[in-house]
Amino acid sequence: MIHRHLRLSNTNLHTDNPKPGSHSGHMDLSSPFGKLDGLDRDDFREAAYEIFFTACRSSPGFGGRSAITYYNSSEGVDGNGSSPGSPMKPPGVGMAVTSRVKRALGLRMLKRTPSSRRSSSCGVNPSSPSGAGSSPRMSLTLPASPVARLRRPMTSAEIMRQQMRVTEQSDNRLRKTLMRTLVGQMGRRAETIILPLELLRHLKPSEFNDAHEYHIWQKRQLKILEAGLLLHPSIPLEKSDAVAAKFRDIINSCETKAVDTGKNSEAMKTLCNCIVSLAWRSPDGGTTDVCHWADGYPLNVQIYVALLCSVFDIKDETLVVDEVDELLELMKKTWSTLGINRSIHNLCFTWVLFEQYVVTGQVEQDLLGASHAMLTEVAADAKNVNREAIYIKMLSNVLTAMKKWSDKRLLDYHESFDRGTVGIMESILPLVFSATKILEEDVPCYVSVDQEKGDVSANQEKGETGDEAMGNRVDYYIRASLRNAFAKMLVDKNGSGTALEGQEVSKMLIKLARETEELASKEKDLFSRVLKKWHSISAGVAAVTLHNCYGKLLKQYLTGTSMLQNETVLVLQRAGKLEKLLVQMVVEDSAECEDGGKAIVREMVPYEVDSIIVKLMKQWVQEKLKQGKEIYQRAKETETWNPKSKTEPYAHSAEELIKFAKEAVKNFFEIPINISENLVYDLTEGLEHLFRDYITFIASCGSKQSYIPTLPPLTRCSLDSKFRKLWKRAACNVGIDDPDNNLGSEGNNPRPSTSRGTQRLYIRLNTLHYIQSQLHPLDKTLTLSPKVTPSPKSRFGNRRQLNSSYFEHSRSAIQAAFQHVAEVAAYRLIFLDSNSVFYGSLYVGDVINSRIRPALRILKQNLTLLCAIVTDRAQPQALKEVMKASFEAYLMVLLAGGSSRTFSRFDHPMIEEDFDNLKRVFCTCGEGLLVEDMVEKEAETVEGVVTLMGQSTEQLIEDFSIVACEASGIGVVGTGQKLPMPPTTGKWNRLDPNTILRVLCHRNDQAANHFLKRTFQLAKRRDSR
Repeated sequence: MIHRHLRLSNTNLHTDNPKPGSHSGHMDLSSPFGKLDGLDRDDFREAAYEIFFTACRSSPGFGGRSAITYYNSSEGVDGNGSSPGSPMKPPGVGMAVTSRVKRALGLRMLKRTPSSRRSSSCGVNPSSPSGAGSSPRMSLTLPASPVARLRRPMTSAEIMRQQMRVTEQSDNRLRKTLMRTLVGQMGRRAETIILPLELLRHLKPSEFNDAHEYHIWQKRQLKILEAGLLLHPSIPLEKSDAVAAKFRDIINSCETKAVDTGKNSEAMKTLCNCIVSLAWRSPDGGTTDVCHWADGYPLNVQIYVALLCSVFDIKDETLVVDEVDELLELMKKTWSTLGINRSIHNLCFTWVLFEQYVVTGQVEQDLLGASHAMLTEVAADAKNVNREAIYIKMLSNVLTAMKKWSDKRLLDYHESFDRGTVGIMESILPLVFSATKILEEDVPCYVSVDQEKGDVSANQEKGETGDEAMGNRVDYYIRASLRNAFAKMLVDKNGSGTALEGQEVSKMLIKLARETEELASKEKDLFSRVLKKWHSISAGVAAVTLHNCYGKLLKQYLTGTSMLQNETVLVLQRAGKLEKLLVQMVVEDSAECEDGGKAIVREMVPYEVDSIIVKLMKQWVQEKLKQGKEIYQRAKETETWNPKSKTEPYAHSAEELIKFAKEAVKNFFEIPINISENLVYDLTEGLEHLFRDYITFIASCGSKQSYIPTLPPLTRCSLDSKFRKLWKRAACNVGIDDPDNNLGSEGNNPRPSTSRGTQRLYIRLNTLHYIQSQLHPLDKTLTLSPKVTPSPKSRFGNRRQLNSSYFEHSRSAIQAAFQHVAEVAAYRLIFLDSNSVFYGSLYVGDVINSRIRPALRILKQNLTLLCAIVTDRAQPQALKEVMKASFEAYLMVLLAGGSSRTFSRFDHPMIEEDFDNLKRVFCTCGEGLLVEDMVEKEAETVEGVVTLMGQSTEQLIEDFSIVACEASGIGVVGTGQKLPMPPTTGKWNRLDPNTILRVLCHRNDQAANHFLKRTFQLAKRRDSR
């Protein structure tokens, strides 16, 4: 009911095509003969009966002298070569039980009993033409049999009067007029009688019920005469004709009051003179024996059509009376009066049958078949070389009207026909083809509406055969009807006419796809069976048409779709299903075609659903990644590296990024399609780029080199200066602390030294670990999703089989970034935050008074803070880097401590003890976070240098000479040859010549001082005290 309401509210969008059986079908069937102003069908019917009765007056039953009664006969009627609907001479007396005309036209007999058309009495029956008031001279003479007095068969005159619905009063008036007119001239021909004039002369107002009835009757007679003599005369009339002007004045005067037709009336005399003068004209101006008052077109045809309509039974107007043969033969007598010939009769009878089919509700298919049968005779007549111009005009008008009405239904046959009436469509098609063929072949300059529109090319131009032309016409009907049916479905879906948006459009398209499938199924099961007679791939054409109709809507829908949504996918999937069904229809229907249906398939523009989905998916991925880049960009601008909370000690931006990634993956798999590995790779590759950019941003925290002190220049130690000796002696006397001791005592009360900057580096470490921990569930979701389907040409292989991660590069980047950030944090902690107790004060002055204990206390506190901030899983790596930085700082104290540090061989035990304590700090930090073996391995380099510090100066000089020569490639130093200065590599170890040289530079004894001065001319240190 809703759909119906929507359709009714949008009737301006529909073609009003009533279905067969609807009595409104005749509304769009216009008469091909035009319309005469002032005259209607009833006027033509009454005029037709008057002319018919006058022409048949001498025939049995019409008042002739032969008193013959017609009984039904069982004798058949043999063919005499005349057309099925043409009048024929009756083979004998009485009405035939079988009708040659009906048999030829395929019309069934009514099968009524012989007494079904009998009068009930003789002379007194109200329906009898010989009732009261009729002239004795015109009455019938019947046998005196008692049976005949009670019941007798109806005569042709009675049948015609009954069929044409003429009242007994009108019939009696007509008989009286003829009796008075033909007094003394019974042999006068009908075509010499101007019947309306005779009626006007002989019938008086007293013979009518009242003056008004008489006035109306008089106006009809004058209108008939006006149409036949003035408006549409068979012989052209000059405009300046004076007689015509007088006649016109009389007609105009009749509009207000009746014309006086008395014998002494001047108006009547003038009227008679005018009518006679106009009716008895001849084409050449000479004399003529025939008057012309009703043979001008279209008056004659309108009257004759009204006469032909009498062949339809008044009890059931869809049926033709069994007496049609006799009636048509009698109608032939009117031809001379109306100017009708056989060709015009055949054309009019064709139209009458067709029109009757339409106006009776299109329920009697036999009438359609009869009209088609008559077109065979019309086609033969149309070939006549002696055709008159008026006949060609009639032929064109009649066939065009039939074709127009039929086309209107065939161009929308889904609306016009259903399962119960599809047979009618099967009858209309051949009729249209026959009419079209006659029009195109026999009507000069005929151009169809379709050719004007360019929808159907002229067959002559294409050189098509009849079958090809019919096939093309059916092709046009199929496409037009399916387009109309599809448009109606679309209007029904949006009856309000308002613009739909969002999900409403998607739902509408999904429903429309389902209904399109139903429409295609209906076409295939119902209509294609009929249409296949004229078009071998009718179902295929229908499928292509529906495919293109839906495709246009789909294209419009996708034009406004830039982002893939679930409803978009559902629409595309439904469209894909529809396309498969329609393609299958085409394939099945064109299996027997010569080209296998390739030509028709080429008309189907593929929906390319899969490629569109992939394209939209890629757009979706790009849009998502764009959102991720915005999050990344915002993090770069706003991130402060403060922990989100105590329980979530990582950057807020990282949580936002991971949340985005998880939602993106979730939404990705919520899209209701099977997703190829390539699409997964598009998403993960973008996410991985995003992660790597963010990881790079985390790792953008400088480098450890920025925290390592610049190496001081190599110098040789000077022995204790006089100033220093005096300073120590004075200090002992007055109780002043040694500056070195002051540093040491300051180290006895250390303070925590981890700066805020270093703590932020710890948050970066936590952030990296957080990202790494979240990659695994993302990877698991992507790998285990059942919606992922292998791609034929996968760009990265099958990760499921290889068990590899989608974020392998991100994991590697995190490891590298973690290493870098941990290293920077460690060097910052040791060389910047702990500089005052480590590199800045350890062993300054002398070893005994500047031991490592204060630095270790600070270090322990810093490590405790580190473990409190850095997450458990990240602590081992962070501690390891702090250990390495500590060892590096310890080496720099020993090897690059500057002029404030000097060592002797006797300091070695203390240094060795301090380093052991330093190692112990890391071994005992936490619950085995750093295993002892790892600490020992990292400590090997430092221990090697400490070992060098325990060697004698002579041994150091000897070892240095050997390794320096080997490193420089000299081999053995000859006499007068100097050792080369070894370069500073920073990779210190006990076998490195630069490392040994630095131990010598810090050795505070005469031998070392002398060797360095002699070999490298190193400057003596300036005493900073």
